[in-house]
Amino acid sequence: MPEPRAFLKFWLPVLLWMALIFTASSDPHSSEHSSLFVEPLLHWLFPKMSQAHVEGIHLVIRKCAHLTEYAVLALLVWRALHQSKTNLPTWSWPKVGGTLLVVFIYAASDEYHQSFVATRTAHFSDVLIDTTGAAIALLVLRLLTLYQKRGKPQRK
Repeated sequence: MPEPRAFLKFWLPVLLWMALIFTASSDPHSSEHSSLFVEPLLHWLFPKMSQAHVEGIHLVIRKCAHLTEYAVLALLVWRALHQSKTNLPTWSWPKVGGTLLVVFIYAASDEYHQSFVATRTAHFSDVLIDTTGAAIALLVLRLLTLYQKRGKPQRK
């Protein structure tokens, strides 16, 4: 495959996902704004729930979003590092480390970016949540590759 096509196929999705994460770190996606949708929905679903519980659930929803968006980023980076034609490339610990490093650095830069947005705050704990999301995605990928290998007949 020519180099520009390989870049478009493997690295462009990574860059587009990073751009999506970057835009999600802006003011319109702050807790202040998402609470305008999430909290009324929770009050409607659970009318007797206290405001403190609603805010706690809202926080959990936001942290799960962090975990998920960085899990997707990890899978895209993993795919780009392998540039594999198969669905599940062979496992490689150096590429796991490389993937986690890319995600960690991007998560840290995203938190730094948020420190300049008035309605956002930067927390190192979010970097850890993001990196944990990446690690979980890679663990699931590893389990899938082991499961796939288990189902294939062994060559002698």
